[in-house]
Amino acid sequence: MFSIRSCLALELTLLAFTITFLILPLQKINDMKFLIQLVISTLAVLISSYILPGVSIENNSFLTALVVAAVLSFLNAVIKPIMIVLTIPITVVTLGLFLLVINALMILLAAKIVDGFHVDGFWYALLFSLILSLTTSVLEGVKKRDENEEGI
Repeated sequence: MFSIRSCLALELTLLAFTITFLILPLQKINDMKFLIQLVISTLAVLISSYILPGVSIENNSFLTALVVAAVLSFLNAVIKPIMIVLTIPITVVTLGLFLLVINALMILLAAKIVDGFHVDGFWYALLFSLILSLTTSVLEGVKKRDENEEGI
């Protein structure tokens, strides 16, 4: 029925939405912008998993990709800053390249948490994080271009 991982993924998703809808409005950030960003991240996860053979989302499920995007946003907001602070010396020595390792670790952690999201190892996680960043940038660019055209 439900595994511990799926319950944990659901709890993290609910926590991310709780933070988004309770804390962010207090900071006067538009909720719609977050939802649009979450949909963009979801599409980027689907596209990236389609491109890489070592990363899969079962049945190309939009819901699973949405949970992956929410869990990644939570991990990047909470865990990643802690990891960056703890690894400052090695990050400095590697001229910032160790941040790619941290990104890959966040992807692997998300794969452990979310049922239906599978990554076949560190290198695929690293490539996935790079493709995910590129895809998100392209989709954000399209969104901003559309916003600029509407404003004219």
